[in-house]
Amino acid sequence: MPSQGSGKFERGYIIPIGGCLNSVSDQVAEKMRSLCLTAKAKALILNVSEEPQETSLGEVLLNNGFVECETHIVRSRQDASSPMTLQHLAGVDLVIIIGERPLQISTLIGGTGLAKQLRKMNADGTHVAGLFGAAALLSEHMIAGGEEANIPRQSGVTMAPGLGLTNRFMVDYHFKQQGRLGRLLTALSYNPFTIGVGIDDGTALFISPNDELEVYGGGAATLIDPCNLQYSSMGSAGSGDPISLFGLQMHILAEGARFSVGERDAYDEHWA
Repeated sequence: MPSQGSGKFERGYIIPIGGCLNSVSDQVAEKMRSLCLTAKAKALILNVSEEPQETSLGEVLLNNGFVECETHIVRSRQDASSPMTLQHLAGVDLVIIIGERPLQISTLIGGTGLAKQLRKMNADGTHVAGLFGAAALLSEHMIAGGEEANIPRQSGVTMAPGLGLTNRFMVDYHFKQQGRLGRLLTALSYNPFTIGVGIDDGTALFISPNDELEVYGGGAATLIDPCNLQYSSMGSAGSGDPISLFGLQMHILAEGARFSVGERDAYDEHWA
């Protein structure tokens, strides 16, 4: 479950972004800046990797209205628990976590002081984004890997605990890549409470405190809602067997389209 926070502030946005380390467009950066209700918005980039790569993300944020943007590298669990790392979080309006592999990121920060502080900060109003592999990390149930298949198969996905900022959405990235649909469907067959979302490169999901999702960027989001799931054969399938799923609902959300968990409804301003 997401952290409860102090209860004094509205929860911050959760922003999974598809693509690689330089996939944040000016448009997405400008939208993130607009969420920060201060004249001097500050951002922090957490580069979580044993072998961090360079990124131009800081420059993009500064060019789109942020007055300050630091980058802090987390190479180990010791880094994630150090007082210096936690000090970097103080006073920021937006935290962007970047890294290539979701499981490595989770292994480096899961259960540390950094993870606990990020959960608390998001509950108290700080916006938290995840780019590249960190897009999947933001959910409670994280897709860490899986087989390349267009249909769900038993044992077709590797799951692991994520950061836990939301338990209503489960995210997969690089969704145009072959085989991502099958592993997202397999993940949903394990946990039909959550809603599965696959995001294209350069596309961002802005998930509000009220669990309303809006799409920004040049690609699209594939949303699969299992709320009316009638039957799943996952419980009786053998290892590697195809899975039957009856009653799933799918939405393709391009830029500007929205989805509300409460109303279980998708909306686009061009749709009368």
